[in-house]
Amino acid sequence: MPNKSIKKLKEEHPIIADAFEQIMAEQYELFASKMLSYGKGNISVGTELQTEAEVKLSLTGLFFRMNDKIQRVKNLVTLNKDNYVTTESIQDTFQDLSIYGIIAQIVATDRWK
Repeated sequence: MPNKSIKKLKEEHPIIADAFEQIMAEQYELFASKMLSYGKGNISVGTELQTEAEVKLSLTGLFFRMNDKIQRVKNLVTLNKDNYVTTESIQDTFQDLSIYGIIAQIVATDRWK
């Protein structure tokens, strides 16, 4: 049973709610395929994330990946620069940012196991 906020959102803004759920499902599918291709060591930088230093290294790596994406958004949206990377749309960039944010939360809460 959805919580009260979700139910109300779906009643008041059904198109937005449906879009959000659809995008989350697409992101989960993309995450799953990349996770299976890269493995968990890609995010844990080959460590077991058992020490504070290992977690910090992983989160720092995620910060750099997210910063790359933020700089791309800045160039494409804010500075109106041309998109020379034709294999990655602005939507792909937003998707990557969102997925990296979720991964960072998983790492930070000691659940990247």
